Amino acid sequence: MITTTLILLVALIGLGIPIAAALGVTGLVLDPLYSMLPLTRGMGDVAWGTSTEFLLVAIPLFILLGEILLRAGFAESMYSAMSLWLSWLPGGLMHANIGASTLFAATSGSSVATAATVGTVAIPQIKRLGYNESLFLGSIAAGGTLGILIPPSINLVIYGVLTNSSVPKLYLAGVIPGFALAVMFMLAVVIVCLIKPAYGGHRITGNWGERLRSLRHLLPPIGIFLMVVGSIYMGLATPTEAAALGVFGALILAACFRRLTLPMLSEALLGTMRSSVLIMLIIVAAAFLNFVMAAIGLTTALTEAIKNLGFSPGWMLFIIVIFYVLLGTFMETLSMMIVTIPVTAPLMTSLGYDPIWFGIVIIILVETVLITPPVGLNLFVVQSLRKSGSMNSLIIGALPFVVMLFVMLALLAFFPDLALWLPRVFS
Repeated sequence: MITTTLILLVALIGLGIPIAAALGVTGLVLDPLYSMLPLTRGMGDVAWGTSTEFLLVAIPLFILLGEILLRAGFAESMYSAMSLWLSWLPGGLMHANIGASTLFAATSGSSVATAATVGTVAIPQIKRLGYNESLFLGSIAAGGTLGILIPPSINLVIYGVLTNSSVPKLYLAGVIPGFALAVMFMLAVVIVCLIKPAYGGHRITGNWGERLRSLRHLLPPIGIFLMVVGSIYMGLATPTEAAALGVFGALILAACFRRLTLPMLSEALLGTMRSSVLIMLIIVAAAFLNFVMAAIGLTTALTEAIKNLGFSPGWMLFIIVIFYVLLGTFMETLSMMIVTIPVTAPLMTSLGYDPIWFGIVIIILVETVLITPPVGLNLFVVQSLRKSGSMNSLIIGALPFVVMLFVMLALLAFFPDLALWLPRVFS
């Protein structure tokens, strides 16, 4: 069963079939092969039960929040402010790329949206200011990955649904690793630019008056972040209600800055619908596949087979890291999470690992996959914005940040409290 499933999935994905269709077809093929009962008759119930999960309503709301902030033009002013505050460091605007990504990540919850937003604003500066194109683009792709770790995060919501974990605790667990990763990405830029000073381009200079005046451009994303996350931890709202509150706040901000127009709102809603439909289709297809796998005993067989290998918890964690990195070479990240977490999360918790901690590890692994070839989604997003040049140079530019992601994984393995301290304090 295990071999058949893997071969079928790899073959369908290799043929270029959309991920949702590949997952659904795999379930449809496994059903008559290994089940005594027609599991397809439960497809409607699985689809309905999955799509009506209240917590999943947060996904389109967080996407809409990011779309409004993007299309209302807050990204450009936020990036300008970051450039004044951070461009004195070796690497100049590359620190603004990461800083702006961090702030936007704290409102959008999406890596792709973060990379696309910051990339649109930043890429024209490469030739104008003489930056090394490869490293500059790598900083945009890497900064975008922070969107799924720093709360509010769509992927953490999905992990919470799949493992029945507390989303507020997951959000708290992502705060320290998320902002620490932003600092580590900046450190990577500093190290590279100290070794190769020519990579750093011409820095933008600004006086303290300009920097202080620019702070007003940072208030909208910070205010939205405090509204969304603060309402959750003050006990005023669930994550779904907080997402709706964030959308309301974004609409008010857009109206106050006279950027709320019908065309802008129409574009934001259309973008939200496209992304939400794609995500929900993958979730429903993967839920059906997981249902079939559980019904035919594949999930239990796979878990027992791994347990019987007799590896220690430390070695098992190492194997899980390698497994996700390899799986990410041919599978899209959201599908990878939905298909594998029902197997890997129970396995790791049975070995004594905290499910909240493991959720952060999974998200960092997903971040790594987002900027590693050949299916690194953020690489394709940045390459599409670039419109010319080789993908290989972009991959090379992302390598220092991939190293930092693996360093963070090692830190989490040796110091679990990086993720668990805040949830413990606020529990």
